[in-house]
Amino acid sequence: MYRDKGCGEIVESDIGKVLTLSGWVFRWRDHGGLIFIDLRDRSGIVQVVFSPDVSKEAHELAHTLRSEYVIKIKGEVRKRPEGTENPDIPTGDLEIYADTLEILSRADPLPFMIDEPKEISESLRLKHRYLDLRRPEMLGNLITRHRVTKQIRDYLDREGFLEIETPMLTKSTPEGARDYLVPSRVNPGHFYALPQSPQLFKQILMCSGIERYFQIVKCFRDEDLRADRQPEFTQVDLEMSFVEVDDVIATVEGMLAHVFKETLGVEIELPMQRLTYRDAMERFGTDKPDLRFGLELVEMEDLARQGSFKVFLSALDSGGRVKGLLGKGLAGLSRKEIDLLTEEAQSYGAKGLAWIKVKDGFESPITKFFPDGVLSEMADRLGAEQGDMMLFVADQEETTLDVLGRLRLSIAKRQGLIKDGFKFCWIVDYPLLEWDDEEGRFQAMHHPFTSPADEDIERMLKEDISDREGLASLKAKAYDIVLNGYEIGGGSIRIHRPDVQRKMFELLQISEEEARIKFGFLLDALRFGAPPHGGLALGLDRLVMIMVGAESIRDVIAFPKTQKAVCLLSGAPSPVEEKQLKELHIKLDIVE
Repeated sequence: MYRDKGCGEIVESDIGKVLTLSGWVFRWRDHGGLIFIDLRDRSGIVQVVFSPDVSKEAHELAHTLRSEYVIKIKGEVRKRPEGTENPDIPTGDLEIYADTLEILSRADPLPFMIDEPKEISESLRLKHRYLDLRRPEMLGNLITRHRVTKQIRDYLDREGFLEIETPMLTKSTPEGARDYLVPSRVNPGHFYALPQSPQLFKQILMCSGIERYFQIVKCFRDEDLRADRQPEFTQVDLEMSFVEVDDVIATVEGMLAHVFKETLGVEIELPMQRLTYRDAMERFGTDKPDLRFGLELVEMEDLARQGSFKVFLSALDSGGRVKGLLGKGLAGLSRKEIDLLTEEAQSYGAKGLAWIKVKDGFESPITKFFPDGVLSEMADRLGAEQGDMMLFVADQEETTLDVLGRLRLSIAKRQGLIKDGFKFCWIVDYPLLEWDDEEGRFQAMHHPFTSPADEDIERMLKEDISDREGLASLKAKAYDIVLNGYEIGGGSIRIHRPDVQRKMFELLQISEEEARIKFGFLLDALRFGAPPHGGLALGLDRLVMIMVGAESIRDVIAFPKTQKAVCLLSGAPSPVEEKQLKELHIKLDIVE
């Protein structure tokens, strides 16, 4: 027998008992006559004492122990002497005096210490992930992830959802990121694709009468990576028949409230706030706003026109925008620091950044272009007080909103304005289509299967692809859910009418032949009685990242890849033998 219970499970009622424990040597301390080790397993840590008065043999062997040796001990549980308790661990009032010690496995000198995470480079952690995952912080992240998925399954099961798997090897239908392709040996020259999402299959399930489906599923996208993206990631995917937008939102809100309460003990206020896409962009410069602080973007066109500042006036005359942002507490910035802030705005795409300090009046090179009354109105509108700075961007609408939205977040972080906690919101009423200058055509704002708003369906069926203004005004039954400035999920009510789906492809300039090749099996299913349906996909990795307070989704994935899509642990991707390529009828022609 290796153990009677886990190291972190020792309790006061165990005092006086002789227990067997097994685990890793977390810390090792030689205090002369006594040797102390912190013994660690998945359940936690307990202090073990080796005393020559209890067992000379165990005490002598304990001198050879080193970090991460795997050992088995047996000994009496005792209460720690007064003043030596450790309040940082649940077993901190207890210790075990060992009378036997067995070394089960020795460890080579470690590439990094398990209890010094801040000193470890991420590349070293990923290369030796088996050591990194031993750290209590990383183990805690995986335990939270497990509990989140369990609560999701429990909730959706009670709500009548069926968990159904969809294929991992499917047809390439590139309409977003690049697909990962898998060659077929038995069908030379043909390829499977790893799914970017189960979108088509979950709609097929609705056409099959399943009515309520969910899946916690791996998805794959060959795209440029960042802290909250991975080439393979996990979605909580769900789809429902005979529903409208409010039905899907209510189900997801209930699920998330259940998950946060059961996993973190946090009560989520329902219903969650809703913002229209237009409102979010105007107020926060982004459709994934962080609502834990204020600093909203403010319209300045009318006040800008009352001055003679050419930068503002020329932007407005060319159809652009002038908007302002409160730089809370920034009046003390030096000119050099303001130049750095301007460079930051320029890195986001702005031509420049106008500013006015509120410091015993108004201080800025541009104040001479505005009457004092207008400057006061600007300050009132922004809520600027003594010690603040007013910031302005004048540019085309997209640039103006994006730059100020990014500066808003940057200033909040810099000034410590972001409150702790979890702030959800829904973004609704998205445009159905968005113009792609590079392609010279419209693209789907979400995906080609998103339904237009009810009031826009008939108008959509009559629209000509050349009417850019009319097409741009079409609204979608789409919705995203945002948490603390991250989009954690998105979905829509789907198109279930074949005529509407055909028209959607026409507006996207996808030919009937192309649509048949890419999506033929879904189009066929829609012809045989498809119910109204809709759903949503939540990013599980991103959700757990926010819940545990991690800075990257790599910290909540057991075996993640780097930003270059490389697994430092296994060495994937890697070359394969020529024999394997021949079996797949593949010949490499790599251009350096």
